[in-house]
Amino acid sequence: MTRLIERSDVIDYQTYEDIRADRRSQIFEVKRPRRIHLGEYLTFLFENRETLTYQVQEIIRAETIVRESAILDEIEVYNKFLGEAGDLACVLLIEIAEESDRKPLLRRWLGLEKAIYVRVKDGSKIYASYEEAQVDDDRLSAVQYLTFALNGRTPVAVGTDFDELAGEVELTSEQQTALSADLAE
Repeated sequence: MTRLIERSDVIDYQTYEDIRADRRSQIFEVKRPRRIHLGEYLTFLFENRETLTYQVQEIIRAETIVRESAILDEIEVYNKFLGEAGDLACVLLIEIAEESDRKPLLRRWLGLEKAIYVRVKDGSKIYASYEEAQVDDDRLSAVQYLTFALNGRTPVAVGTDFDELAGEVELTSEQQTALSADLAE
């Protein structure tokens, strides 16, 4: 099986609607060990072919996309996010509950995107590459698309050395196994 989403993985939105409830519960189980919380504000959602195929299906359903070229465009966008073989794709959610705090904190945390890493078994920190379009001179986006070029090495921790949010969380064996499987695709 390829690590990238193929056109044959994606079904039409009406057929998807018929199986959506079952698919949602299946995908939430796939996502569970790939969701990692760090501190009060940061949630890492590691993605793989299966979780991103689900995202494509949800977009096609929500936007009732039927044009073949539009479906292929969605697949291409998500495949780029997956990165190269040996990489891990991750969505970082910066979760700030109070709306009045959101803009000031996202301004203050500018630079966080450069300070996100995973640590591998030998202690090395691998820093994320990020979408520069999600950062401007004024503030950081609350959703960051990150890629970790791990060359197949499984992370054992995720963290940040950004002063105000500095911290690290060790990954459980279940999380390491899930991410290792993603790297093997």
